[in-house]
Amino acid sequence: MATTTSTIAPPATPETQAQEQSVTASTENLLYPEGFTFFHNRIFHRFQSYEEERKFRKLHHAAALRWLGSQGYGNEGAGGHMTVRDPEFHDHFWINPFAKSFSHLTPDDLVLLNDKGVVVGGNMHQVNPAGYYIHSAIHRARPDVHAVVHMHTIAGKAFSAFGKELEMWNQDCCQFFEAHTVFPAFDGFVLAADEGEAIAKALGPTNKAIILQNHGLLVVGRSPDGAAFTFGALERCIEAQFKTESLAQLSGFKPVKVTPEMARGVKQYYVDEFQYLTFQPA
Repeated sequence: MATTTSTIAPPATPETQAQEQSVTASTENLLYPEGFTFFHNRIFHRFQSYEEERKFRKLHHAAALRWLGSQGYGNEGAGGHMTVRDPEFHDHFWINPFAKSFSHLTPDDLVLLNDKGVVVGGNMHQVNPAGYYIHSAIHRARPDVHAVVHMHTIAGKAFSAFGKELEMWNQDCCQFFEAHTVFPAFDGFVLAADEGEAIAKALGPTNKAIILQNHGLLVVGRSPDGAAFTFGALERCIEAQFKTESLAQLSGFKPVKVTPEMARGVKQYYVDEFQYLTFQPA
C-alpha cells in the first residue's frame, strides 16, 4: 500500500511575517523609533506594477480630498489644493481640478501635471496655478514627501496672522514639536516659481508643516492619508490653542505646557504609519 507524505509549513513567526509584509509604496522603507512595533507591518502594500500603485494612490488621494471637504476645509472658492507624487514619474504629481468641490471628487477627477506645470494625464482640466508653483517646489526639494496639502481654513487663517508657531499645550501638539515652522512673508497670490521655492526652502528638509503668514496652513506626508491626518491635526491643535489661551485669560489661571523633553518623546511615535492608520476611520 502506497503511502503519501505531506509537508506542513512551519507556523508564521513575527520575523517571517515582517519579511513578507514589511514593504511600503515604491519599496521604500520607513524609519521607526526603537521598539515601535505594535502595529508594524500591517499597513503598506506590495504592488505588482506602477499602474497598480498609481490606482491605489489616486484612490486614497480622492478619499483624502473628500474628507477634507467634509470638514469644511475646501470651501474657500477655488482655493486649496492637494497633490500626490506619481509612483513612476517622480517629477509628476496629481492634483485636484480647479474650482471643483472636494466633497464629490473621485480618482477620475484628478489631474496629472509634469514638472513644467503642463496637464499631461488624467482629467484634462485646468488647475490652480498657485497649486503648481507651491507644490512643485516642495516635491522637488523633498523627495521623501509624496503628498502635500494646503488649505485656507478658518482657524489656520486666523492663527497665521500672528506669525508664530504652536505652543505645546497638549499631547496632540507634540507631533509638531520641532517639526513645523513659519513662512514670515506674504506677497499675495503665489504666481511665480521663486515664491514657491521660498516656501519650500522655509519648510526645510524635515518639517512636516509650515504656517504661511496671513495665508493659511501647509503640511506634507509620505502618504495621502498621512498628509490629510496631519493637516486635520494641525487645524484642531490651533483651535485648541485658541480655546486654551482664551480660557486662561478669562479664568486667570496659567495653563501648563508640555516640557520639551516630553514633547520630543511623544513626537517620535508620529511616524507615517501611525498617521496612515489613524486616518483610516475617516
